[in-house]
Amino acid sequence: MSETFCASCTACPRLAGYLAEVRADFPGYYALPVPPFGDAQPWLLIVGLAPGLHGANRTGRPFTGDHAGILLYQTLHRFGFASRPQSVSSGDGLRLHGCRITNAVKCLPPANKPESGEIRQCNTYLAAEIRALPPDIAILALGAVAHTAVLMALGLPSAVHKFGHGAVHALSARRKLYDCYHCSRYNTQTRRLTTEMFHAVFDRICADRNEEIDVR
Repeated sequence: MSETFCASCTACPRLAGYLAEVRADFPGYYALPVPPFGDAQPWLLIVGLAPGLHGANRTGRPFTGDHAGILLYQTLHRFGFASRPQSVSSGDGLRLHGCRITNAVKCLPPANKPESGEIRQCNTYLAAEIRALPPDIAILALGAVAHTAVLMALGLPSAVHKFGHGAVHALSARRKLYDCYHCSRYNTQTRRLTTEMFHAVFDRICADRNEEIDVR
């Protein structure tokens, strides 16, 4: 399997079965593997965990329609990546510039917790997606699972690059991995992740990008 996404994928029996149940319970929901969203040739790739039940799983767009996307899209708009500060539906006209959003696991997992085998199975899609992007792509991992999935996709040892909020990992001469706590409802409401902390991560990413452009 070398494609970057497959909307009909049923390779993980537990996830495929759960999605079938969700489609029966919520007939109007998208309830399929959620595709990446954004610029086809971005300089920033944002990797989340997995679709939320009433968010991306409902709308078919990453981080759209639930609490986790509020801070993300507001921030993307603030830093010039998004055409508007809110992502309401897949047909709302929002566009991303220089940025692309994907997930470590493309299907909704029960209780928002994918199993390790499911992360490995879906990692082939993430690996193919990263290979198709520019070699100097900056990658932002939202949470430890996304961080580990990125390293797995690149064939790099997680023991060498430990997850830590605000950490920056030089994965190659031209590629960096940035870590941030996930912008989930729990993290933002408990203030484990504040707006200022989130913006600081994007400040660093954009500053590094501008420095690279100046050097060129």
